[in-house]
Amino acid sequence: MSLDNIRIVLVAPTHAGNIGGAARAMRNMALHRLHLVSPADFSIAEASARAAGADDVLNRLHVDANLTEALADCRYVIGTSARSRRLAWPQYDPATAARQLVAEAGQGAVALVFGAERTGLTNAELERCHGLVTIPTDPGFSSLNLACAVQIMAYELFLAQGRGAHSEPFDTAVSEPLADSAEVERFYRHLEQVLIEIDFLDPQHPRKLMRRLIRLFSRVRLEVNEVHILRGILTAIQDRRNRPNI
Repeated sequence: MSLDNIRIVLVAPTHAGNIGGAARAMRNMALHRLHLVSPADFSIAEASARAAGADDVLNRLHVDANLTEALADCRYVIGTSARSRRLAWPQYDPATAARQLVAEAGQGAVALVFGAERTGLTNAELERCHGLVTIPTDPGFSSLNLACAVQIMAYELFLAQGRGAHSEPFDTAVSEPLADSAEVERFYRHLEQVLIEIDFLDPQHPRKLMRRLIRLFSRVRLEVNEVHILRGILTAIQDRRNRPNI
């Protein structure tokens, strides 16, 4: 199976060398789709030098204004992080994450997301992911260079693609099309709006309510029709509240 449906997303990269190094790592492992989210100003010449011949990846890269834009058409997303989180997300080792991404890529666009060099993925960015992958390291020195992290995961993806015929496949069959990231994001914003309107969610003291709900729906993998039904319910609630009393 081709790896063309798998995109590597770098959020707010600050060093041109890391971008070039990531492009080289991807090209080594037959990956071509690189997205940059709000990158700092960088020298394309420096990135190209570090890419060491992988200029075709740099020439095709997409620059997105935000993570929502970068993931808009993705059916499945895994984020990378070296830090544990207070709210547990489904967590995978690199090989399992790669197998899952390759399996999902057979049905449409998927993404592997890397956070900024200094801070990694924020909780808000992690909310856009269905799962989390952590690369095992020495606990006393766990910080990986961004390009090195991309190389490790690109290698696992290459292996997973080659071993697909010999591995126990993930069950990715669905009876209806899954909603893409943009459709689900619109549902989350609609849900948050309604919860505020009915005084169930206090925006001044949210108590991680939306984060927990997003985690719940991420486990379910919403279909397009299900999103339409849920948003229809939300709209009906709004219409009922706005209906004048007779």
